[in-house]
Amino acid sequence: MKVVYNALFKRTSTYVLAIMGSVFFFERGMNVLADTAFDSYNKGKLWKDIKGKYE
Repeated sequence: MKVVYNALFKRTSTYVLAIMGSVFFFERGMNVLADTAFDSYNKGKLWKDIKGKYE
């Protein structure tokens, strides 16, 4: 625990950078998860699935 405190929380700048990095990766992960769920739920109805019929 002391190592984490000294590495991240001791200085405000590293604390803010850790938060910003965490938010970035969390947002990317949620975006990928939401896109995957949407594509799975709408499989066969999306343009990428039916494009071959109309080209």
